[in-house]
Amino acid sequence: MQAEGIDTKLRGPAVWALVLTGVASFMAALDNLVVTTALPAIRADLGGGLEDLEWTVNAYTLTFAVLLMFGAALGDRFGRRRLFIAGLAVFTAASAAAALSPGIDALIAARAVQGVGAAVMMPLTLTLLTAAVPAARRGMALGIYGAVTGLAVASGPLIGGSLTEHISWQWIFWLNVPIGLALIPLARLRLAESTAPGARLDLPGTLLISGGLFGIVYALVNANAEGWTSAPVLTGLIAGTALVAGFVHHGFTHANPVLPMRLFRDRGFLGINLASLLMFLGMFGSIFLLSQFLQGVVGYSPTEAGLRMLPWTGMPMIVAPLAGILSDRIGGRPVVAAGLAFQALGLGWFAVILSADVSYAAQLPPLILSGIGMALYFAPAANVLMSTVSPADQGKASGTNNALREVGGALGVAVLASVFSAQGGYESPQAFTDGTVPALWIGAGAVALAAALALLVPRKAKDAPTPVSAPAPAAVAPGATDKVPAAG
Repeated sequence: MQAEGIDTKLRGPAVWALVLTGVASFMAALDNLVVTTALPAIRADLGGGLEDLEWTVNAYTLTFAVLLMFGAALGDRFGRRRLFIAGLAVFTAASAAAALSPGIDALIAARAVQGVGAAVMMPLTLTLLTAAVPAARRGMALGIYGAVTGLAVASGPLIGGSLTEHISWQWIFWLNVPIGLALIPLARLRLAESTAPGARLDLPGTLLISGGLFGIVYALVNANAEGWTSAPVLTGLIAGTALVAGFVHHGFTHANPVLPMRLFRDRGFLGINLASLLMFLGMFGSIFLLSQFLQGVVGYSPTEAGLRMLPWTGMPMIVAPLAGILSDRIGGRPVVAAGLAFQALGLGWFAVILSADVSYAAQLPPLILSGIGMALYFAPAANVLMSTVSPADQGKASGTNNALREVGGALGVAVLASVFSAQGGYESPQAFTDGTVPALWIGAGAVALAAALALLVPRKAKDAPTPVSAPAPAAVAPGATDKVPAAG
């Protein structure tokens, strides 16, 4: 009888909403890591230096990060279905433009536009899903959705490597086009429209943080090529820092800021958000270099590199449920801190063993340790975050956390690649190894600091109440399954 009830209640609009939002989130989550194993092929085909490869990754993560909450607010104000379709259309068109890119600059521009589309589309996926699914079956629907997103992240390097090796790197982008073209009319026909009365947009805040982060990341990416004291680099650092400072001031004084700075007065909120930023800084920057190391130095094919990274990126699919049970029993803080410590140890282990002829048997233990650490972090992180704010602030709190993760990923690629460039390069396998080892130590140090900051979270974080608005997940994080409620 109960099984019949479940089947009945998930028919019609609920099923369509789950399928459409799940597939859309799969595409956006996949696009963050699918490009990592294709970087050597892109470099060989389109040319460009290390800075261009950094922007191939960062153009997507940065635009997604700074426009995430703004995209959610646009949907709240002008119609969630309407903006979801618009974001999906932009993402699909930008994917085609990326596949057709005649040069590295065109690819970077297309990736930036992809990030804009994802920033509008992703925060609205679970808003639409939650509205369509009956409350009694919402947990099951969100669980399926989270599993789909996690699968996309775990399989990103493998799918990217397989397409690159057996067809061409362009197909990591062409893959999105038929899917997007099919989803657009179906979303128009099968999803219900909704808005949030009274939703407001914070355009000044969005412009301040967008300009500030672009300036800082631009300076970090170009520092080694142009010199730390060159005019463009100094301008980027100074102007970017000033704009970020203006954004912080705006967050304290504006009536309805995209990011209320008052939230950071809570030490738990401050701790878990700084830990998230540093976690992604160390992790994403390391993946950026290690995915190239496995191909350019060790000699794996793109598919082999993707398969060999699965113990890291795919481990959360196995361990996360156990980590969730553990956090329920002993609290989220020790599980998050332990996960970050394991991730730091894994990166440090990699730095110790890395050499031009390192075997996969030697790589496997740090890959597994890093994957376990990632799972221990992600499983309770959302609940720990929500326990630090009131129900009324959960939407902006979760959006803030996911935006900071994206920022951390962009900074991680920029910072670790800068260290790599200063200490090594692409000239030979040994030069690549010489640059990667100190970069990994920096990544390990960043994640170790994140583990210490996680201890700022109150000792026993209570279970967070159900968010007051529907969430949507981060698109970048390996194993990320926590949600971003729609802003407003």
